[in-house]
Amino acid sequence: MTMGTRVYLARLAALPVFDPNGDRVGRVRDAVVRLRTTNRPPQVVGLVAEMALRRRIFLPIGRVTSMDAEAVVLSTGTLNLRRFEKRPNELLVLEDLLDRRVSITAEDGNQPPKSGTVVDLGMDLNRNNEWLVTRVAVRQHTGRLARRGHTYQVEYDRIRGLVGATDMQGSANLVALLEQMRPADMANALQDLSDARRNEVAAALSDRTLADVLEELPEHDQVEILVRLDRERAADVLERMDPDDAADLLAELPKPEQTILLDLMEPEEAAPVRQLMSYTPGTAGSVMTSEPVILPPDATVAEALARIREPELSPVVAAQVFVARAPSATPSGKYLGMVHFQRLLREPPSSILGGLIETDIDPLQPEANLTEITRRMATYDLVAMPVVDSAYRLVGAVTVDDVLDHSLPRDWRDRDVNDDEYDAGILPGAGA
Repeated sequence: MTMGTRVYLARLAALPVFDPNGDRVGRVRDAVVRLRTTNRPPQVVGLVAEMALRRRIFLPIGRVTSMDAEAVVLSTGTLNLRRFEKRPNELLVLEDLLDRRVSITAEDGNQPPKSGTVVDLGMDLNRNNEWLVTRVAVRQHTGRLARRGHTYQVEYDRIRGLVGATDMQGSANLVALLEQMRPADMANALQDLSDARRNEVAAALSDRTLADVLEELPEHDQVEILVRLDRERAADVLERMDPDDAADLLAELPKPEQTILLDLMEPEEAAPVRQLMSYTPGTAGSVMTSEPVILPPDATVAEALARIREPELSPVVAAQVFVARAPSATPSGKYLGMVHFQRLLREPPSSILGGLIETDIDPLQPEANLTEITRRMATYDLVAMPVVDSAYRLVGAVTVDDVLDHSLPRDWRDRDVNDDEYDAGILPGAGA
């Protein structure tokens, strides 16, 4: 894609945006089209970009000097930082138009219309320097499963029903775009959708993806999405969440609902969640992860490095290996110490972990409060600390992201709150 040629709008999603100096501004999250009278093609008036702190701003299309498969480049570094708000005569391409079910009229007008689903919109630059939606990529419905239909492009004036009731909109193509994003970005994109659209799209995500996204959403959005699922599906999603996040989410539900969902979960998945929910809120036991990396003292450095390379581990969990006697699941056998990944990188692969452990930092007790946890982690420059019970068995680890999640205001993930604080000059970058 380059300026002066047809540009397909869905392909712009998540592309980085740069100013003329090559400094990154943010990422493309959507495109804004303005509706016009009769059946004239909508005009593309700009892009929505997401900046730091999840703030969305409007970029006028006239400020864009190039668009290709790698990036969007602006003609100026001066930006209006006012948060984007859609006007009454505007629609967002990904949020409002993608996945619309439409009718496609025949070229000769003699054949009955065919039905299809919008998978992308193409825009062209006209002689008046206006970007207009001129082409629509659709997947034709040929049977009960629309995804088996033929995908092709048609002129905009052959499309009927592109603008209409939201019940004529599916979610498959938007889900496909979202699943290319990081969970935090995907969660942010979901917050921009209407309640009904957000719940529809969330329900269409896989259990694993939805679990990752829920962990990044504000608590009220987590609850709203979870309660809209049938209970069996909700239990499946909770099983795929980190136990500490699942425990936090369940704590927001009424007691009877907590019991039902825990009973529907597999016993081995529900056990650590139940244990975390038994601790006093605001203590190490309630905020820790119960699934740190634990290896026996006779494991080698090579085995430890292989374990922390596993892609499903978060960076803070993979930053250290805790060494304990068997069993190696929490609650483990006697806790012996920990080895940081930097030490693992410096030692021969055949070295035994038992000879490398650090034992000079006392582990936390489950009853330790957040103030004590924060002070000790800051004192020793740690990203994680072990938590042991009265028998000195490892029951979990408190990571720096756990501390941040529970130290920040409860609504820190909420976009509306962050935008209000940004506008008030409270957050970094305000007034830039």
